Amino acid sequence: MSAVPTPIRTGRLRRRLAIAFVLVGGLSAGALAVGSYLVVRHSLLSDSTDRALTQAHVNLDLARSTLHGDPADLTTLLHLYASRPGFVTVAVIGGRHRTGTLPIPAGLHRLVARNDVAYQRETVAGTPYLVVGAPMPQAGTTLYFYFDEHAVWHDLAVLERILVAGWIVVVLVSGVVGILLARRTLAPIAQASAAARSLAEGLLDTRLPQGGADEFGAWATSFNGMAEALEAKITELSEARERERRFTADVAHELRTPLTALVNEAALLRGHAAEMPADAARLSELVATDVARLRRTAEDLMEISRLDAGTEPVHAAPASAEEAVRAMVAARGWTGAVTVDGGGRIVTDVRRLERVLVNLIGNAIEHGDGTCSVRIADGARRIEVADDGPGIPEEHLGRIFERFAKVDPARAGAGSGLGLAIAADNARLLGGTLEVSSCAGHGATFTLLLPEHPPVSQEAVR
Repeated sequence: MSAVPTPIRTGRLRRRLAIAFVLVGGLSAGALAVGSYLVVRHSLLSDSTDRALTQAHVNLDLARSTLHGDPADLTTLLHLYASRPGFVTVAVIGGRHRTGTLPIPAGLHRLVARNDVAYQRETVAGTPYLVVGAPMPQAGTTLYFYFDEHAVWHDLAVLERILVAGWIVVVLVSGVVGILLARRTLAPIAQASAAARSLAEGLLDTRLPQGGADEFGAWATSFNGMAEALEAKITELSEARERERRFTADVAHELRTPLTALVNEAALLRGHAAEMPADAARLSELVATDVARLRRTAEDLMEISRLDAGTEPVHAAPASAEEAVRAMVAARGWTGAVTVDGGGRIVTDVRRLERVLVNLIGNAIEHGDGTCSVRIADGARRIEVADDGPGIPEEHLGRIFERFAKVDPARAGAGSGLGLAIAADNARLLGGTLEVSSCAGHGATFTLLLPEHPPVSQEAVR
């Protein structure tokens, strides 16, 4: 067989695995980055707070030793504070006068008003401060120390950028690794899918490469074993079918010569029937009928063997469906028994169309009280043959086109049971299908559905 396997696309699953890998890597790296940032942030801010509070207590000790009730003491204290780097001091005297221009946080002011040492972070003019406030009741003064935390927050910003950049790198690396890993992991699956598709399309010698010691290696071994068994079984069935076809063809061929002689002899016997006694004349008539039936069966077997061998060509040409049907009916003497309705032109093989309709109409006449109707519709792409016979039980409709099918005794006349099977095979050669509908006691309708254009291939469709 020359079927070409259809490529298997594993892109979707590969993308899903790569995305899953990126999500796992990204979420893990993101959680680690956020956790690291929060830990470092808490540590830096805690250290900054501890340093500020330690310095604030040193400043308060200095204030207690400096302030003795003289207003000049406060000026001296502020000069001492100014000589020490790292903070700015704002003093509130008597709740009304103050030094410095930095704003005092309202929340911190309320806490300090309760004679507590408190702190609060505040951003002033874009500069972050840790503000520590403490009351000096003995001097009627409240001191606020502004510790610049710009360096701390700058370090945190740098850390944040580094962590974000690292997270992006991890995500990109995870994506690349995920794609490579997915490609490597799914390669055996893609090979197995392609091999399975090849087997389905008839390439029975398809095998998977072996050698891996993992699960895919065991899978390949099992698949190849299955493929070998399937190839052997299909080869065996093909050979058996070929033997059956040759046997059928040989039997039918061998029967033709003696059948021809029997037909001639039966014709001679029938010609002298008038000179015979009544019983002998009756017997000669039965012999002639049975010989004719046997001859038709042999011809049907020969046609079946040709259809199975795929040697029946299709020669399509434009034709009038109504004219073809009426000519066929007239040639077989069915003009008074068959009514033809509708028409249309179609491109098809008229000879094979007649083979289909001869079997359908002959079957309908035999089982429909000697009459039937043919309806041509849909531009001759739909041809219905209906009879008014006893119909076909529903449970037998599925087998009606099988060879030698005689599932209904009421419709099992003198035929061989091959007519409808031959009609269905010829319909397939035309690229069409045969359908049947029936209701017991209300006749049967066989419908031939033809394509708008004939099959491209001129060889038989098996």
